[in-house]
Amino acid sequence: MAAERDLHAKENRRFRTLRAGESVDYPFLFLVLLLLTVGLAMLYSASYAQSEYDTSYEISTKYLQKQAVCAAIGLVAMYFFSRIPVSLWHKFAWLLYGVSIVLLLSVLVIGEEVNGARRWINLAGIQFQPSEIAKFTMIVLFARLTRLFGQEAKQFRYGVMGFGMALMGILVPLALEKHLSAIMLMGMVAVVMMFVAGTSPKWLLAGAGAAAVFVVVYISFMGYAGDRVTAWLHPELDPGDTGYQILQSLYAIGSGGLFGLGYGKSRQKYLYLPFQYNDYIFAICCEELGLVGAVAIIALFAVTILRGYWIALHARDRFSTVLAAGLTTLIAVQTILNLCVVTNLLPSTGIALPFFSYGGTALAVNLGEMGIVLSISRHRNQRKIQEE
Repeated sequence: MAAERDLHAKENRRFRTLRAGESVDYPFLFLVLLLLTVGLAMLYSASYAQSEYDTSYEISTKYLQKQAVCAAIGLVAMYFFSRIPVSLWHKFAWLLYGVSIVLLLSVLVIGEEVNGARRWINLAGIQFQPSEIAKFTMIVLFARLTRLFGQEAKQFRYGVMGFGMALMGILVPLALEKHLSAIMLMGMVAVVMMFVAGTSPKWLLAGAGAAAVFVVVYISFMGYAGDRVTAWLHPELDPGDTGYQILQSLYAIGSGGLFGLGYGKSRQKYLYLPFQYNDYIFAICCEELGLVGAVAIIALFAVTILRGYWIALHARDRFSTVLAAGLTTLIAVQTILNLCVVTNLLPSTGIALPFFSYGGTALAVNLGEMGIVLSISRHRNQRKIQEE
């Protein structure tokens, strides 16, 4: 602990001021802004029919306006966080972790129920999901534990029990909320971060097996989750109910062809495909932009994610490396899971497509997280700090 405090004190002195001439990684910044711009454009196209229907055909930009406000907040957060020394996140990791647990537990008491799930809190008219904040705080804490454990992360006591106890502090409240998608997402991100930290692969494989058993048991006791699996395997058996959404998604993807119907010309968004502006927005992208446009969007995500990992590899200390890798992995896992659900490669999970799907909390948090990656990128050309 003394060595860890000494290292932290040295790093604080190094990070007190930014070296003259340092700047953020402009390729990564450009890619994030491009994703945001394309995402807002597609959100407008995918949501305006629903917006007009919800407002008695008076407003076509209801969802775009709300998303744009959150995008503006997120951009401010991204700029602000890109200027904050990374060492501050290390300093307040435990505090942020504790606050996120309190917020998750408060959902069970004062949370609002939306679409049959109690996962939202309304404060002063602002509705947000504490789980979005919990994802971030878990990553920050894991990054701190990685530096604290050092080479001891290879031992079961630290690499499994240490990380596992921290993870359970988040997963247990999520299980009480019946938030299976968040549990799955955070579990996958945690595995990647534990691997980067040095946890033995054999323990990670054992944990993956235990997680698979948990999911099977969870689905067995949760009727709605079981229905999702049935709809995934055989959507044609109930085309008017449980299989309706995935069938409409596949119709949208198939009708796009090679070059698509054209921007704004989707037919499925006219109230045929449920949540066409949220979880299933990529199906509208395929319908309007075709295979070419869909591949371009996937390539844009891939290049952004790879650049994020490049920044992580060139970070100057272990905490920054694991933090950048964790935040990038969060975007990567969400993207992969969403695309797999929309194309029916996986059962419905309720996980949105970053920067594209409607959801103010998620968008603002994602942009803020990218600001932290940009902050880490400021030191990409500096000599790495040697740590034991």
